[in-house]
Amino acid sequence: MFDALSDRLGSTFDRLRGRGALREQDVRDAMREVRVALLEADVALPVARDFIDRVTEKAVGESVLKSVTPGQQVVKIVNDELIAMLGGEDGDDGHVPLNLEAKPPVVVMMVGLQGSGKTTTTAKLAMHIRAKHGKKAMMASLDVNRPAAQEQLAVLGTQVDTATLPIVEGQQPVDIARRAMQAAQLQNFDVLILDTAGRLHVDEALMAEMKAVASVSSPTEVLLVVDALTGQDAVNVAQNFSDEVPLTGVVLTRMDGDARGGAALSMRAVTGKPIKFAGTGEKLDALEPFRPRSVADRILGMGDVVSLVEKAAATIKEEDAENLAKRMAKGQFDLNDLRMQLKQMQNMGGLGALAGMMPGMKKAKAAMSDSGVDDGYLNRLDAIIGSMTAKERGNPALMNAKRKKRVAAGSGTTVQDVNKLMKMHQEMSRAMKQIKKMGGLKGLAAMFGGGGGGMGGAGAPSGGGGGMPSLPGMGGGGNIPPDLANLLNKKK
Repeated sequence: MFDALSDRLGSTFDRLRGRGALREQDVRDAMREVRVALLEADVALPVARDFIDRVTEKAVGESVLKSVTPGQQVVKIVNDELIAMLGGEDGDDGHVPLNLEAKPPVVVMMVGLQGSGKTTTTAKLAMHIRAKHGKKAMMASLDVNRPAAQEQLAVLGTQVDTATLPIVEGQQPVDIARRAMQAAQLQNFDVLILDTAGRLHVDEALMAEMKAVASVSSPTEVLLVVDALTGQDAVNVAQNFSDEVPLTGVVLTRMDGDARGGAALSMRAVTGKPIKFAGTGEKLDALEPFRPRSVADRILGMGDVVSLVEKAAATIKEEDAENLAKRMAKGQFDLNDLRMQLKQMQNMGGLGALAGMMPGMKKAKAAMSDSGVDDGYLNRLDAIIGSMTAKERGNPALMNAKRKKRVAAGSGTTVQDVNKLMKMHQEMSRAMKQIKKMGGLKGLAAMFGGGGGGMGGAGAPSGGGGGMPSLPGMGGGGNIPPDLANLLNKKK
């Protein structure tokens, strides 16, 4: 979503970093480019103007211009101000969680325009509440205007294993809200999520209905669902709703789309309400907590390690990870292990999603795109491994020319594709043996001071890709800490 903005800012800051000393005019010229980039990203004009004024005031100070690394200092100031603009604060990631600690049933009221993804987001939120908070939720549709809206929520409820209020034909929204409150109390539900009706535009009837529902349900959370693809119009809608109903937060849907990002960057500044969640796909588990620090880091090409770790924890089975760790400690790595790694990458969102969350991987992501390395490529690699016998997967050294021809024919690929896969396995296997020589996983962790690694901060150092495996067609590996790269080269 932020790719265009990230590219513009990246090229601007690369020029700043490349200079040993900065003049005040250099900073002001760079800020002028940043301002243009923000406006092109559809950020509200007052928000962009205030942002540039705050950054410029801090960046032209003597402590910055006279520092050893003035370019890095400016980038850090921009990063800090981006976090503040998105609603973050110093010392944390800025995520504002749901308030679910009130007397049950805690009422969460979903509001927004028609077509913003409100009903689907309601189901996603119910799934999130159960999975992340361990609470029992019930959903109720108050949308009596859109055909089959109540039936849609009932179907989604089945898919996410969440109870929905039975449909009573002809009942009006306020009466449905009262019945939902009674049902939630009688059945001891922790959370009640009310999916209100949307409209094609903000009108008095919509606002009056929402106020009436709020008066009988006393919601703890009122979440506005807006489509990020609508750009500045999303901000205008949020402003209108915040003027009429007591919003507690915003959910931005379609954050995985090709929107320019202005809605996300402007929302907190314009409405004063935090963005609590972001919809990142069509699947019902594609709802992520919105973390201002992580979003700012991704915009400036610093990655999003927190989300990466969360995805890994959610998709990688602990038993598989332990088995692989034991094999890595022994320097073992066969094609079955490689296949498991490829599947885990697909489960975590594919190559593009992972590259976007890893610090310093923006150029590698572009290289992947240029060389045709995509998620379909992962499927072809899996097909090649699947065409091998169990004996061949366990002992890749058996793969001679005749066997490669058979595997290529069976997987619908070429012998060259099989050779690339084998080379990829050899590189990863070599890395496993290097880890063993360094004392296994404990020795590797000790290099990072117990696993810190020093990655992801503003101005974090980046090294070459020496000794690290890479996907075929991508050239070298991504950015890694220099001490690790140097040590791996020495161990060759």
